[in-house]
Amino acid sequence: MLVRKVHYHQQAKTLDVYFDNDAMVSFSAEFLRVLSPSADVKGHSPATATLVANKKQVAISKINPVGHYALRLVFDDGHNSGLYSWQYFEHLANNQEALWQDYLKKLSSSNATRESLINIKTL
Repeated sequence: MLVRKVHYHQQAKTLDVYFDNDAMVSFSAEFLRVLSPSADVKGHSPATATLVANKKQVAISKINPVGHYALRLVFDDGHNSGLYSWQYFEHLANNQEALWQDYLKKLSSSNATRESLINIKTL
């Protein structure tokens, strides 16, 4: 499937992805950040993957198209190295609940948390 349009909701910190089959899937910025397709998150094998924690409040600060096949998402924590291809968005859409539950289990087994390390309040 091809991605036809995306819409980022700054306050909700969600990205709506519209596919060419008229399906729309909404992803939280946190979900996209912790499941980034970048090498520093994915590793070179499942054994070397990095568990990304403390990203509950992360936001997307910039969305850059990469050709006609992907987006580069820039997060407000500085992460910007993952290319989200249309195929990767489709994979995330088809497996969103299972991927999220697996992530939560990994956090729990590592005694990690989704919460920020420092409580920051913006007005």
